[in-house]
Amino acid sequence: MRSYIRSVVDIDSSDITDDTLNRFLGEGYDVIVYSEKRWPFYETSTTFSTVASTKDYSLATVGASVTNGLREIAALRTDDHVLTFIGRDDSDSVYPLDVSTTGEPWYWSYWADTVRLHPIPDAVYTVNVRGYKNPAAFGAGSVDATEPSDLPDPFHMVVATYGVARAYEQQEDPQMAGQYFAIFNQELNNLKARHDDAPAPQPIILNGRTSRRGGRVVLADRMRYSWE
Repeated sequence: MRSYIRSVVDIDSSDITDDTLNRFLGEGYDVIVYSEKRWPFYETSTTFSTVASTKDYSLATVGASVTNGLREIAALRTDDHVLTFIGRDDSDSVYPLDVSTTGEPWYWSYWADTVRLHPIPDAVYTVNVRGYKNPAAFGAGSVDATEPSDLPDPFHMVVATYGVARAYEQQEDPQMAGQYFAIFNQELNNLKARHDDAPAPQPIILNGRTSRRGGRVVLADRMRYSWE
């Protein structure tokens, strides 16, 4: 990538050092991976075990077995049912802090990078997790020949294009820098459209409250009350 940038901008290592170019490439990588919360190439699955009488689990605990840790949780389920996500305000209303109802978890809420299970687990349960992992660091400090972590090949040139734009900017050529920033954004938007569309097997339903597939209706489970 450094060689490509220098060949386009017509500079050498005396103009911009390897370390500076690495930082430019790291900036471009970060712009890409953090421009979308749910890139499909960061999807991951894992499990964690509950602890009896413990209702709160940090994101680090939930994603302890995931390389680089979890960035976002998409769904939780036990072996026999899906846990329903509820807002923390609803959980505070139905499961107030002075009520210590225990049992198999049926609901979960999320606040301050912490999962709260409802009711409070009364035993060890295995919870299956689907979510999105954190990207690995890339750029400054990376070993030569290291590829941007998990990014599909088409994204590699986009990272390099960002580096070209930053190199032109560093060389005080704002016109060329602006042109390459525009190319970077256009290429990134094209790749977003390719990777962010709905999966082919998933029908798109507009203005619907339930999902139908194969005649099966999936409805949200009802709330469990504290005396159950």
